[in-house]
Amino acid sequence: MAALGTPLRTLRALLRELRHAAGRHYRDSPAYRHVLAAFRAHRVTSEKLCRAQQELHFQAATYLCLLRSVREHEALHREYHGKGERSPEEVAGLVGFRLPQQPGGKG
Repeated sequence: MAALGTPLRTLRALLRELRHAAGRHYRDSPAYRHVLAAFRAHRVTSEKLCRAQQELHFQAATYLCLLRSVREHEALHREYHGKGERSPEEVAGLVGFRLPQQPGGKG
């Protein structure tokens, strides 16, 4: 995983990934409410400096990495997953070959 960056950037990226995962009504999801509540509870204020903010930031960045990886894995799986048994003509076409013609007009 790369450098953490700022907590705000991590929060925005995390919410963006939640929007991709949950769809249009992502703000109604429990994950959205939990992430916002955790970031609000662990922010640095003028009265106290919370030691757990760095830990929360690291956990959020790790969760963000997980969400991105799952989304990219699903996209790759949809694109390259096998579609069952293929005919020899289809396989030859996939690799850029043509099957020879049979004498007598067959094939």
